Amino acid sequence: MIRKLITIVGTLGIIFGFGLLIAIMAAARPKVAPVEPTITPPTVFYTVAEARSVTLDVAAQGEVKPRTDITLTSQVSGKIVSTGPAFVDGGAFDKGDLLVKIEDADYRFAVTSAKARVAQALEALKMEEAESTLAEKDYQELGRKTDPSDLALRRPQLAQARAAYAAAKADEAAAELNLERTSVRAPFKGRVRQRLAGDGQYVAPGSQLGRIFSTDVAEVKLALTDNDLAQLGLPLAFAESKEHPGPPVLLSATIAGETHHWAGRIARTEGAIDPSTRQVFAIAVVDDPYGAGSDAGVPLAVGLYVDAQIQGKPYKNAIVLPRSSLYGRNVVYVIKDDDTLSKRTVRVIASARDTVTIADGVSPGEKVATSPLRGADDGDKVTPTDPNAADPDRNEEPSPMTETASVGDKL
Repeated sequence: MIRKLITIVGTLGIIFGFGLLIAIMAAARPKVAPVEPTITPPTVFYTVAEARSVTLDVAAQGEVKPRTDITLTSQVSGKIVSTGPAFVDGGAFDKGDLLVKIEDADYRFAVTSAKARVAQALEALKMEEAESTLAEKDYQELGRKTDPSDLALRRPQLAQARAAYAAAKADEAAAELNLERTSVRAPFKGRVRQRLAGDGQYVAPGSQLGRIFSTDVAEVKLALTDNDLAQLGLPLAFAESKEHPGPPVLLSATIAGETHHWAGRIARTEGAIDPSTRQVFAIAVVDDPYGAGSDAGVPLAVGLYVDAQIQGKPYKNAIVLPRSSLYGRNVVYVIKDDDTLSKRTVRVIASARDTVTIADGVSPGEKVATSPLRGADDGDKVTPTDPNAADPDRNEEPSPMTETASVGDKL
């Protein structure tokens, strides 16, 4: 019993001793005054806006096609007796060249027969004119006071003779036209895409002889978006004129391992919007693609797939910024002289993978933030940093936010 009492008293003495020691140590500790935490503005990289003259070119692609592509057909029947030397696949011809000759003996006989009928009709007409004149003279010699009838003056017979003569002349013209059609000539300067008939073959009216296309002008159909039209300054249903020529176009393609270029222009745009793609087609043209318009003798061949660079309208005071400086569709943040942010709405006139081009909203010489921002607003304080002066060994940009201050996310 006494031993238990001694143990309890000893334990309480130890606890009291420790408590007294802690109280003495606490009383001896120096008092520290509380300090308010310092808020560090986020570090933001920037670029200095510089005005420059830019031309907003538009890239597109398309297939080369001829302006005129037709199927050559026969207008008369007969056997083909010969074809012109150019009437082969890929053959080149000039306007008026003989391509196909159809046997014309029957048509020459028809012309001779028609001429004979014309001579007979003319003779009959002259005789009827003489008879009519004589009938009128005889009536006057009879001294009758009443006017003679048309039948008495043989006017119906004269009209019939004149009609017969006119019909004979028409038959002669038709016969001569059919004879002329036995020689199938090129309606324009061009090339043969495909020959479908040859020597000895019998053809009927409407028979296909071959497919030909013109080489005076080559056309390329280019699909453009609404933004492309704005960059080019082209309206819907545009058509070039002397007062308003179309923008220049540089076409290019790789042939046999070499890149070739052809100069053209936008001649017109289609007046309708493609309902499936919501795009508008512009037509680029190249004059004389197989001659003066070729590139060092390499023609702009029909069927070739080409890249097109269309020259857009120029801007004298445009500003090109990194794409990272754009927030949402048309917002940038400018760092003012007091290191605060100013939210600006800009007009974007062109965008690429790494850059955007704006026409207004930012003045030359202003600092435009390029760092990713989060929760930015007008008047936010930042620490601007020139990325060109940053440590080259750094692989990452400094964090744009701290625990107590953050700057806006891209929308």
